[in-house]
Amino acid sequence: MTTSNNIKQLDKEYIAQTYGRFDLALSHGKGCDVWDFEGNQYLDFTSGIGVNSLGWADDDWLKAVTEQAGKLQHTSNLFFTEPSSLLAQKLANASGLKRAFFCNSGAEANEGAVKTARKYSHDKYGAGRSTVLTLVNSFHGRTISTLAATGQDVFHQHFFPFTDGFEYVPANDIQALKTRLEVNNVCGVLLEVVQGEGGVCSLDTEYMNAVQNLCQEKDIVFIIDEVQTGIGRTGTMFSYQQFGLQPDIVSLAKGLGGGLPIGSFLLGQKVENTLGKSDHGSTFGGNPVACAGANVVMDKISPEFLAEVTRKGQKTRESLAKLPKVKSVSGLGLMLGVEFEENVVASDVVVKCIEKGVLFLTAKAKLRLLPPLTITDAQIEHGLKVLKEVLENY
Repeated sequence: MTTSNNIKQLDKEYIAQTYGRFDLALSHGKGCDVWDFEGNQYLDFTSGIGVNSLGWADDDWLKAVTEQAGKLQHTSNLFFTEPSSLLAQKLANASGLKRAFFCNSGAEANEGAVKTARKYSHDKYGAGRSTVLTLVNSFHGRTISTLAATGQDVFHQHFFPFTDGFEYVPANDIQALKTRLEVNNVCGVLLEVVQGEGGVCSLDTEYMNAVQNLCQEKDIVFIIDEVQTGIGRTGTMFSYQQFGLQPDIVSLAKGLGGGLPIGSFLLGQKVENTLGKSDHGSTFGGNPVACAGANVVMDKISPEFLAEVTRKGQKTRESLAKLPKVKSVSGLGLMLGVEFEENVVASDVVVKCIEKGVLFLTAKAKLRLLPPLTITDAQIEHGLKVLKEVLENY
């Protein structure tokens, strides 16, 4: 019989030890609940770091992916398939952009966005205009290029040399961006509306609109990384839609597939035809099974569904702010970060909550909440009750 200790031992012996895992081996899940191999039940406020947007094993999602697996599990992009074509249409309609490119992860989506911005600029202006600006405290992936795009020194270790052509400007400082753009070698600006891995930090509305205006004025490709914030997580399909923005490129992953690996970058009118035949590719991109799951996710995220995400997010935020030892709460919708008083360590709080049957995440020094978007009011109340007990006894 499989036990948690069996799994942990196999991991220790055969898997590269790159992850600081919690001391928990998961067996199966349903909805917002998940169980270990000994039958212990846990309430999930992580959704696989924002991936299981409909929770564990949603009935409609499960039916779609299993039926598709029995038809076409993979074709490559040498052939047309129904799931990817339908998904691209839904994403275009939901975003206001024109076309989608499908890949497998957020890092790949951001790499494709950078390639598109550089090709757009090179096609129109020639060489010498290839720098992509990102923000200090940003996170855009773990490939060599997306690490270079990430504006956190902690990630810029060990793997030199990093890809050239990325620079960082401080968030919410429009003058710093204006000054940097006086040197006419920038092809793109890439930002997150809420810096997830940076500590669930939201950008100012005025700043984001000013960035968009500068990009339009100087014909710079405006890219928004919606890998963590997108697909309903913040209460709108895409977080930028809350701020009157219309980016040229949007990168997606995480919640799009409902649990299966899928990424995408969406191309607006300015860049919709920048990539031509053989300019970019992905063997597994647009996988029919992953796209079948993503189609269910897109179909379920209705205006009513999004209104519920907003309501539950606000309720959770207000309840968190009242808990002992909580200094502040940040984020949007059901993407929330909790800053504690100085003597409280977020990672310790997570471990203590696991012992009481509730799963949370961290983001830098903060506790992070990314529950399934389908979480109920009763489940929210139970999870925060456990968190309160842990903080009262910390």
